[in-house]
Amino acid sequence: MDMQEAAGHADEIMDTTLAGIEPPVQWAHGPTTTGSCGVTRRRSVMTVVSDERRGSFLGLVERDWRKRDFKIKGVNNDRDSPAIYAQTRGGFGVSLIFGGGQAFFEVDSPCVEESDVAESTAAPNGPSYEGVYPLPRPNVHSDFWSTGAS
Repeated sequence: MDMQEAAGHADEIMDTTLAGIEPPVQWAHGPTTTGSCGVTRRRSVMTVVSDERRGSFLGLVERDWRKRDFKIKGVNNDRDSPAIYAQTRGGFGVSLIFGGGQAFFEVDSPCVEESDVAESTAAPNGPSYEGVYPLPRPNVHSDFWSTGAS
Protein backbone atom coordinates (compact mmCIF):
# COMPACT_ATOMS: atom_id res chain seq x y z
CA MET A 1 0.00 0.00 0.00
CA ASP A 2 1.28 3.47 -0.83
CA MET A 3 0.42 6.81 0.77
CA GLN A 4 -2.38 7.57 -1.71
CA GLU A 5 -4.02 4.20 -1.09
CA ALA A 6 -3.63 4.73 2.66
CA ALA A 7 -5.26 8.17 2.37
CA GLY A 8 -8.16 6.60 0.46
CA HIS A 9 -8.57 3.98 3.17
CA ALA A 10 -8.49 6.70 5.85
CA ASP A 11 -11.30 8.49 3.96
CA GLU A 12 -13.33 5.26 3.91
CA ILE A 13 -12.88 4.84 7.68
CA MET A 14 -14.12 8.38 8.32
CA ASP A 15 -16.93 8.11 5.73
CA THR A 16 -18.28 5.02 7.49
CA THR A 17 -17.86 6.54 10.95
CA LEU A 18 -19.64 9.77 10.05
CA ALA A 19 -22.41 7.92 8.19
CA GLY A 20 -23.15 6.04 11.42
CA ILE A 21 -23.81 9.19 13.44
CA GLU A 22 -27.53 9.80 13.94
CA PRO A 23 -28.80 12.40 13.69
CA PRO A 24 -26.17 13.35 11.09
CA VAL A 25 -23.62 16.10 11.68
CA GLN A 26 -22.03 18.42 9.13
CA TRP A 27 -18.29 18.11 8.64
CA ALA A 28 -15.49 19.67 6.62
CA HIS A 29 -12.05 18.44 5.63
CA GLY A 30 -9.12 19.30 7.82
CA PRO A 31 -5.56 19.30 6.49
CA THR A 32 -3.93 16.17 5.08
CA THR A 33 -0.35 15.69 6.21
CA THR A 34 2.37 13.22 5.29
CA GLY A 35 5.33 12.07 7.32
CA SER A 36 8.35 10.00 6.44
CA CYS A 37 6.21 6.94 5.74
CA GLY A 38 2.62 7.69 6.74
CA VAL A 39 -0.33 9.92 5.97
CA THR A 40 -2.94 11.59 8.19
CA ARG A 41 -6.42 12.65 7.12
CA ARG A 42 -8.58 14.93 9.27
CA ARG A 43 -12.20 16.04 9.41
CA SER A 44 -13.74 18.72 11.59
CA VAL A 45 -17.33 18.49 12.79
CA MET A 46 -19.07 21.76 11.96
CA THR A 47 -22.22 20.92 13.93
CA VAL A 48 -22.24 22.32 17.44
CA VAL A 49 -22.08 19.41 19.90
CA SER A 50 -23.10 20.76 23.29
CA ASP A 51 -21.31 19.83 26.51
CA GLU A 52 -24.44 17.89 27.47
CA ARG A 53 -24.30 15.78 24.26
CA ARG A 54 -20.54 15.09 24.10
CA GLY A 55 -20.83 11.84 26.06
CA SER A 56 -23.57 10.58 23.73
CA PHE A 57 -21.50 11.54 20.69
CA LEU A 58 -18.37 9.82 21.99
CA GLY A 59 -20.36 6.74 23.04
CA LEU A 60 -22.02 6.43 19.64
CA VAL A 61 -18.66 6.57 17.85
CA GLU A 62 -16.99 4.18 20.31
CA ARG A 63 -19.78 1.60 19.87
CA ASP A 64 -19.45 1.89 16.08
CA TRP A 65 -15.68 1.36 16.25
CA ARG A 66 -16.03 -1.64 18.58
CA LYS A 67 -18.65 -3.14 16.25
CA ARG A 68 -16.15 -2.76 13.38
CA ASP A 69 -13.57 -4.59 15.51
CA PHE A 70 -11.35 -1.56 16.16
CA LYS A 71 -9.25 -1.93 19.30
CA ILE A 72 -9.91 0.91 21.73
CA LYS A 73 -6.43 2.05 22.76
CA GLY A 74 -7.43 4.82 25.14
CA VAL A 75 -10.17 7.09 26.39
CA ASN A 76 -9.63 10.58 27.78
CA ASN A 77 -12.51 11.52 30.06
CA ASP A 78 -11.37 15.12 30.50
CA ARG A 79 -14.39 17.38 30.78
CA ASP A 80 -13.09 19.98 28.30
CA SER A 81 -11.14 17.76 25.88
CA PRO A 82 -12.58 14.23 25.90
CA ALA A 83 -11.21 11.81 23.30
CA ILE A 84 -11.25 8.21 22.07
CA TYR A 85 -8.23 6.57 20.46
CA ALA A 86 -8.55 3.32 18.51
CA GLN A 87 -6.69 1.14 16.03
CA THR A 88 -8.04 -0.83 13.08
CA ARG A 89 -6.99 -4.40 12.32
CA GLY A 90 -4.86 -2.94 9.51
CA GLY A 91 -2.90 -0.74 11.92
CA PHE A 92 -4.58 2.60 11.19
CA GLY A 93 -4.84 4.87 14.21
CA VAL A 94 -8.27 6.46 14.57
CA SER A 95 -9.21 9.23 16.97
CA LEU A 96 -12.10 11.46 17.93
CA ILE A 97 -10.94 14.46 19.94
CA PHE A 98 -12.87 17.41 21.32
CA GLY A 99 -10.92 20.62 21.60
CA GLY A 100 -12.19 24.14 22.06
CA GLY A 101 -15.76 22.89 21.85
CA GLN A 102 -15.30 21.24 18.46
CA ALA A 103 -15.06 17.55 17.49
CA PHE A 104 -12.20 16.41 15.26
CA PHE A 105 -11.68 13.04 13.57
CA GLU A 106 -8.18 11.94 12.61
CA VAL A 107 -6.91 8.78 10.90
CA ASP A 108 -3.18 7.99 10.81
CA SER A 109 -1.87 5.31 8.48
CA PRO A 110 0.76 2.79 9.43
CA CYS A 111 4.08 3.05 7.59
CA VAL A 112 3.42 2.65 3.87
CA GLU A 113 5.30 3.15 0.60
CA GLU A 114 6.02 6.79 -0.17
CA SER A 115 3.94 8.42 -2.90
CA ASP A 116 2.19 11.65 -3.76
CA VAL A 117 -1.12 12.19 -1.97
CA ALA A 118 -4.04 13.98 -3.58
CA GLU A 119 -6.64 15.87 -1.60
CA SER A 120 -9.65 13.82 -0.58
CA THR A 121 -12.42 13.43 -3.12
CA ALA A 122 -15.03 12.76 -0.40
CA ALA A 123 -17.56 15.59 -0.56
CA PRO A 124 -18.37 17.23 2.78
CA ASN A 125 -22.05 17.27 3.65
CA GLY A 126 -21.96 21.05 4.10
CA PRO A 127 -19.74 23.92 2.98
CA SER A 128 -16.30 22.74 1.84
CA TYR A 129 -14.40 25.77 3.15
CA GLU A 130 -11.90 25.10 0.38
CA GLY A 131 -8.87 27.34 0.84
CA VAL A 132 -10.07 28.51 4.27
CA TYR A 133 -7.60 27.96 7.09
CA PRO A 134 -8.16 27.74 9.90
CA LEU A 135 -11.70 26.41 9.59
CA PRO A 136 -14.40 28.42 11.34
CA ARG A 137 -15.72 27.32 14.71
CA PRO A 138 -18.71 24.95 14.65
CA ASN A 139 -21.61 26.95 13.27
CA VAL A 140 -24.35 24.44 12.41
CA HIS A 141 -27.22 23.99 14.86
CA SER A 142 -28.75 20.55 15.45
CA ASP A 143 -31.98 20.16 17.41
CA PHE A 144 -30.35 17.10 19.01
CA TRP A 145 -26.58 17.56 19.17
CA SER A 146 -26.65 21.26 20.03
CA THR A 147 -29.12 20.95 22.90
CA GLY A 148 -27.97 23.09 25.78
CA ALA A 149 -25.48 25.02 23.64
CA SER A 150 -25.72 28.77 23.59
